[in-house]
Amino acid sequence: MKRRILLAAPALLLAHRASATQSFLQQGGLVVGRVAPGTRLTLDGRALRVSPAGDYAFGFGRDHGESAVLSTNGREERLTVARRPWSVQAISGLPPAQVTPDAAALARINAEREQLGRARATDSTLTGFTETFARPAEGRISGVFGSQRVLNGQPRQPHFGFDIAAPTGSPLLAAASGRVVLSQSFFFFGELLVVDHGHGINTLYAHLSRRDVAEGDVVARGQRMGATGATGRVTGPHLHFSLSWFQVWLDPQPVLGL
Repeated sequence: MKRRILLAAPALLLAHRASATQSFLQQGGLVVGRVAPGTRLTLDGRALRVSPAGDYAFGFGRDHGESAVLSTNGREERLTVARRPWSVQAISGLPPAQVTPDAAALARINAEREQLGRARATDSTLTGFTETFARPAEGRISGVFGSQRVLNGQPRQPHFGFDIAAPTGSPLLAAASGRVVLSQSFFFFGELLVVDHGHGINTLYAHLSRRDVAEGDVVARGQRMGATGATGRVTGPHLHFSLSWFQVWLDPQPVLGL
């Protein structure tokens, strides 16, 4: 569900549509809010884009510290960011080359990482991030955000996405309206799409069997963009779905209301 902060003098007023017992200022959390048009906002000194209607967004990474400073027209308030426990997920049966790539594969991976970074750096005026996000595929939850990955017995970086087990060919839907900023085939991600929803918020869809949209295409919330699959580094067919605020990976699960 969307986590919303409404700013009003003289203090922060916090309102959200999640459970009253669940903090929405937490590691991995997406915050969407609205202020008076023309308000100047910064988070930890970083300027936030504010739409003509006053909408804005920001997020906290998996390992963000316990606080952040939000400035409204120069007036600072310290936000408490809740820490979260993270699980460990062991995955076996991956091809060795997908766990320890050779030199040629590493060169490709590094080039793709830079390409993905450029796509995720998009800072547009779109406001699709204000919509209620739609589930991008139907199926069993098979992986969660933030878990420490152990691949074929070797520790690797955390999982920065949300996995939905779905048969190859299952419909892939856009989580919110936006513009396709990346439609490529990657070493780890396989067939990949990235959609920009505005103000640095983007979603990533990986391991697809088919891509039906191209870079530059405008998509609507719930529009079919392709089909799920088992391309790239996988042990079975599923959708890897990621959410970001620029280069900061966020937890998609609460945004999807799951």
